[in-house]
Formats: sequence, structure tokens, C-alpha cells
Amino acid sequence: MILSRQMQTIRDRLGGTALDRTIGRFLDYMTVEAGLSENTLLAYGRDLVAFVEYCHREHITAIDQVRPELLYGYLRDMSRGGKAEASISRALVAVKMLLRFGILTGILKDDFTRIIEGPKLWQRLPSICNKEKILELLNAPQPEDPYCLRDKAILEVLYGTGCRASEAAGLKVSDMNLAIGYMRCFGKGSKERIIPLGRMAIAVTTEYIQEQRPMLTKPHSKEHLFLSRTGRGMDRVDIWRVVKKYAKRAGVPGNLTAHSLRHCFASHLLAGGADLRSLQEMLGHVDIATTQIYTHVDHERLKSIHRQFHPRA
Repeated sequence: MILSRQMQTIRDRLGGTALDRTIGRFLDYMTVEAGLSENTLLAYGRDLVAFVEYCHREHITAIDQVRPELLYGYLRDMSRGGKAEASISRALVAVKMLLRFGILTGILKDDFTRIIEGPKLWQRLPSICNKEKILELLNAPQPEDPYCLRDKAILEVLYGTGCRASEAAGLKVSDMNLAIGYMRCFGKGSKERIIPLGRMAIAVTTEYIQEQRPMLTKPHSKEHLFLSRTGRGMDRVDIWRVVKKYAKRAGVPGNLTAHSLRHCFASHLLAGGADLRSLQEMLGHVDIATTQIYTHVDHERLKSIHRQFHPRA
């Protein structure tokens, strides 16, 4: 509901020029045809509203008036305004998508998006913890904690499947096939994937469903797997708070978050010998290049491969 109101606010900021109307149709297209998440649509909407405001200042009122010089001027304007390189790069992607929509609909004839380059971004390595620290985190919930079983299940599912916090929050009881050992989750763009469950995640989740979840269930709980003390389904922020609480208790170094457990899942699997394609499928990455970042994290694995296969090792 909040995201829908924010999207309506963005649409209300669009004016009556041909460019504004094209952006409105583009957002409709991305909502209906592309099936993007609301957060992604909001990001596109905010970036395009900022772009159209710049165009108005430059007296550009239609998409066919947008030229490469205008885009480079827009990039300079954002840079002078103190925008981070990542924000500038994301804004440029939104504009390129708008221009490709113009080509798709026949408004534009000339596709110059390929020659427009944004700022080069540093590739940051994911922050991970070693297996011993993760084990301390997973053992941090104690029987005296009021929601011990639920919290243990959350931690085990996050680390055992590599799912995102939002995906864990969206899990239903029917998504967990504990007898066979897999779970179904819906990622970005509502894309469905199946992920195997480990024995510890199965055991703890089964115990939570049988013993604690019935005590939390209220008429409004529906099928949500992880419930708050009031019986509502937990959201992404609730999941992050659970992780932060036990990370602090376990003394895990660094700024460990729910997403850090996703990184740990991936890097520990890769270190154990998993292949990139399988890892890509479990993480739900569209491009394997996104998954390949984890090959740079496990230095010991790289050294062992070098020693095994290089003739001068």
C-alpha cells in the first residue's frame, strides 16, 4: 500500500508534455509487461522524474528531442550535484530503458543508447564471515528467548538457502516441502525458484511449525511462515532485525546483515566445490557474471586450483 502511494506520487509529478506522457506509458509498460517489483519500479520512476525535470530546464518536451549531448549534460549535472557514481549509473540505465521503449513503440528511430557510457564502478567484493563465526551466529538463539525456534528457523533458512530477506519474509507454509527437502521462493520480478534445504534447516523449521507457530497464529496470519508476536507475517525489516540481534550477541565482526548470510551461503558452497551454474540457479541470478564475483572471495580455493593446474605452481 505504501509503495503504491509512492508510485502514485511519482506519476502526479509528471507534467503534460509529450515526454511526460511517454514516461507515464513506459512505467505502465514496465508494470504490466516486464513484471518488475514495486521497489524497482519506484527506482525507475524517481530517476525518470529527475530526468524529465532536467529536460524541462533544457526546453526538451518530447522524447525524440533527446540527443547524446543532452544525456552527457545530464550526467555532468548529476556529478556536480554530488551524486554517487552508483546513483548516476542507475539513473542512466533508467533513461536508456526509456529510450529503448521509444524505439520499441516507434517514437524513436535512432538507437544511440549503445554509445552512451556511464561512470565505471568499482567491483566490491561481498563481505563474508568464516564458517566458525556463522556457526556461532546460528547457535545464538537460546531456549530462554521468547521466539527461539522462529529465530533459529529464520537464521537456518537464510544461511541454508541463500534467499534474500524479502524472500524469506514472503515464504508461506505451503512453500516448504520438508519431507522431500526443498523450498519454493519468489525472487525479484516474482520469479519462482526451487532451493534445496539442508538437514538442519529442515529440522529447525519443522520444530518451529509444530511447536511455536501455532502459538503465534491469529485469524489474520493466513499462511505466512514467519509470524511476529502479533501474528502478522514478518516483513523484510523484521528479518534484518532478527539477524542483527543475534549477530551482536554472537560477537560476529563487521556489519553482518541478512544479505551477508546470502553471501556466506554462496562463498561457502563455492569453496566446497559447487559449480557456478548450480549456484547461479539457487541464488536466482539472471546473469552468471553476477555469480562469478564469489570466485574472487575464496582465495584459498583459487590458490589450490593454481597449485593443481598451473605448470609452474
